Amino acid sequence: MIPIAKPLIADEEIEEVVKVLKSGFIAQGPKVAEFEEKFAKYIGVKHAVATSSGTTALHTALLAAGIKAGDEVITTPFTFAATSNSALYVGAKPVFADINPETYNIDPKKIEEAVTDKTKAIIPVHLYGQPADMDPICKIAEEHDLVVIEDAAQAHGAIYKGKKAGSIGNAGCFSFYPTKNMTTSEGGMITTDSDEIAEAARIIRAHGESERYTHVVLGYNFRMTDIAAAIGIVQLKKLDKFNAKRSENAAYLTEHIEKIDGIKAPYAPENVKHVFHQYTIRVDKAKRDELIKFLNEEGVGTGIHYPKPIYTQKLYKDLGIEASCPEAEKAASEVISIPVHPSIGLKDLEKIVSVLEKASKTVL
Repeated sequence: MIPIAKPLIADEEIEEVVKVLKSGFIAQGPKVAEFEEKFAKYIGVKHAVATSSGTTALHTALLAAGIKAGDEVITTPFTFAATSNSALYVGAKPVFADINPETYNIDPKKIEEAVTDKTKAIIPVHLYGQPADMDPICKIAEEHDLVVIEDAAQAHGAIYKGKKAGSIGNAGCFSFYPTKNMTTSEGGMITTDSDEIAEAARIIRAHGESERYTHVVLGYNFRMTDIAAAIGIVQLKKLDKFNAKRSENAAYLTEHIEKIDGIKAPYAPENVKHVFHQYTIRVDKAKRDELIKFLNEEGVGTGIHYPKPIYTQKLYKDLGIEASCPEAEKAASEVISIPVHPSIGLKDLEKIVSVLEKASKTVL
């Protein structure tokens, strides 16, 4: 089976973790500080604040930006639940705007339609590793005095018009979960040029302490460990190489899939660098389950990212949060992710294409 995702951990990461374990300093310490400095430089921002996960990065960033109970946060329904859940954590209401059916990212025109007097923030998600259309999003935010927090959990190293994802809005949030383009096993990062957001985030992630045993706000234990940071420092050095391989694999797949009837390859505008956290094809919804079964039986791993728009989940229905996003609903019924990660070789790619070609004649 060619797996849908595979973390690449080598001897260098293991050796750095062993050094941390032997040092005796395994909680947040010098390695976290080093990782923050290097990640900020890579993204091109003044500050990076490490957290325990991508979800806690989003939660912390919203709090640090002043988002509170009663506020509305506009985001996409076509992503993982952590994005909109983070708005709920701070007492805000997620408001869902539909997606662009070509990129799967939030549609700026739909954001404009969703703005109300209660709107305080926008969280665009750079889905599958492709940056959202940030210029019009930031323009809307400026016109309405809104905070923009980029959910870059899937977009490490992605570029929009010359700027790295996570450097464009008021803040960016990354995840280092094992399936991401780089990992720390678990972990997250907030990136920002704002001194105020960075300072608030550092206090919030550490029990609300401005200094030891001085608690100035309600905070949380959202800290990263030096063990995780040690992995992250090594992975960051490899990130561009990982992304280049993902792009190379994606280009091969697209070149061949575009010739296969019944399957739509991913689309990326010329002004972005897509880093292909996922390579997501699209098929007739009536054929999707059969195609997934066929691919799996032939040894090709698959995933559905994501099978339900967030507002259709029980949690959101029970909260009375409603939305109408037909493009998101259509995409949720048609998308399939197939392997694109850096450990895939030419033989794997040839097998994936061969199986898809076979499927087009028998399944689609």
